[in-house]
Amino acid sequence: MRDVVIVEAVRSAVGKRNGELSSMHSINLLGDVQKALIERSGIDPLEVGQVVGGCVGQVGMQAMNTARNAWLAAGLPLEVAATTVDAQCGSSQQATNLAYSLVKAGVVDVAVGCGVELMSQVKMGSTIPKDPNVGVPVNSRYWEHYEWTSQFEGAERIADQWGISRADCDEFGLRSQELAAKAWAEDAFATQIVPVEAPVLDDEGNDTGQTITVTRDGGLRDTTLEALGGLKPVAREDGVHTAGSSSQISDGAGAVLLMTADKAEELGLNPLARVVDTCLTGSDPVLMLTGPHEATHKLLRDNDLAMSDIGVVEINEAFASVVLSWEKELGADMATVNPNGGAIALGHPLGGTGAILTTKAVHELHRADQEFGLVTMCCGGGLGTGTLLQRL
Repeated sequence: MRDVVIVEAVRSAVGKRNGELSSMHSINLLGDVQKALIERSGIDPLEVGQVVGGCVGQVGMQAMNTARNAWLAAGLPLEVAATTVDAQCGSSQQATNLAYSLVKAGVVDVAVGCGVELMSQVKMGSTIPKDPNVGVPVNSRYWEHYEWTSQFEGAERIADQWGISRADCDEFGLRSQELAAKAWAEDAFATQIVPVEAPVLDDEGNDTGQTITVTRDGGLRDTTLEALGGLKPVAREDGVHTAGSSSQISDGAGAVLLMTADKAEELGLNPLARVVDTCLTGSDPVLMLTGPHEATHKLLRDNDLAMSDIGVVEINEAFASVVLSWEKELGADMATVNPNGGAIALGHPLGGTGAILTTKAVHELHRADQEFGLVTMCCGGGLGTGTLLQRL
């Protein structure tokens, strides 16, 4: 049996909407992270068998196989093939899981899982053009089986079903911000963030020829429960979620280098973690965001583990109710969950988040001296991604 290990994992800082990274081109952002991954590991890039990347808004600058275009634009070898996948919010975690599968199956010995989203420029919904009219994602045949809901409504229905209040969500939103601020104060991300040079634009949007070096997550906000309590709901008029308890629209990229344990030994590399198992599970597409519940149950069941065995969890904070309902369902110790803040504070660059969360988990396992880590995300349409890691 081929053991698959992670020998390096990096991410860009996560830029806030129309902020630090918004002037970049998506393939430059991802390409810079891909290149940093290779340089940090010290391997010959020709050792990479395949690159698998995640991206949700595959239109405009993110069309035509973003993972491949980023690799080439970074000056990396043309002989290395790449594929871009869409599993909605879980795209780059699924990309990383597919890279793992390629290595595990013996198709390649070395693979890169990665992802990017530049939401400041490629807006949510950009892949559904109104002109020309090319149809809609689902039709009456779908509606015969499932109600068509938005992720916002799904989050509210989850809150209803699990008895989660507005106060619960506000408190969770504050928790995310406070933990992220603490992490930055403790330099918790020092081993994972790679600097990215972003162009400086003038007032008309023209490149000035100057750049800024982006090394810090831009979404953190100094807030209080009182301030959060004054925000308007983002879904229903009487809903429990606000901008302070929902993930931020963001820009960012991440990348993970995987290979067989034998290959790592041959190359003289010290792995950071072993990939124990991965999964992609289906969940109710009406509630839409309960995928992490099913994915976590599956990984624990298949590997004879309990939630108490997991020392670090990175679960995407799409909405507060997603994590809070998952906590109730799994009986998780919240001291292990998103210990350095999550998407409410740091941001959620859709197709980049999965690789970013995996990077965070790998590095936090070492920083916190924990053995097992779990990464899981909810995805549009009712999916749950899961990756189980073991620190080496």
